[in-house]
Amino acid sequence: MKVGIMGGTFDPIHTGHLLAAEWAREEAGLEEVWFMPAGVPPHKPNAPKASADERLALVQAAIAGHDSFRICGIELEREGPSYTADTMEELVQRHPGVQFSYIIGADMVQFLPHWNRIERLAELITFVGLQRPGYPLELEELPEAIGRRVQLVPFIGLELSSTEIRRRLASGRSVRYMVPEPVYTLIREKGLYGS
Repeated sequence: MKVGIMGGTFDPIHTGHLLAAEWAREEAGLEEVWFMPAGVPPHKPNAPKASADERLALVQAAIAGHDSFRICGIELEREGPSYTADTMEELVQRHPGVQFSYIIGADMVQFLPHWNRIERLAELITFVGLQRPGYPLELEELPEAIGRRVQLVPFIGLELSSTEIRRRLASGRSVRYMVPEPVYTLIREKGLYGS
C-alpha cells in the first residue's frame, strides 16, 4: 500500500492542508494520506497554541468522511522534539507492508539536505514535492541520494497559513471557508485561538 504522510502542527488545520493532501493523493497515486500532527516541532521556536488533544480533534473533524484520509498520532505519543527521521523509522517498523511518501511543499524540497538524518530518511521513504507555479526547482540541485527520492507534482496551492487564521480569530474576524465547517464549529465551541 502507498501512503502519504502529511505532517504539521495543524494549529489549526485549514483548507490548504486538505487541498494539498488530496492533490498529492491523486497526482502521486497514493492510496491513503495519514495526517500526522507534530508533537514538539524542532524547527519552530514556539509551542503550538492549541493542545495536542485539541489539534488532534481539529484534524479528526477536518478529515471525517474522507475514505482515504486517516489520522496518525505517533508524534503526540512521544516527549521532546519530533524529528521526521525518528518518526518514519518507527512507522516503517510498525507497518512493514506500506510504502511511505512524505508530502511537502516544493519550497521545502530545497531544504531536505538540512533535515535531521536525511540520508537515513531517504533510504526509508520517498517525498512528494508539491510544486506551485512561480517556484522553479531543479532536483539536480539536490544530492543524488535525495533528489532521486523526490517526486515533484504540479500544484495550484492556496495562500493560507495557520498563523494568519489564528490572528484573524484573535481579532474577532471570520475564518469561515478558510477552515472546514466542522473545524470552524469546533474552534468556536472550544473558544480556541481567542475566538
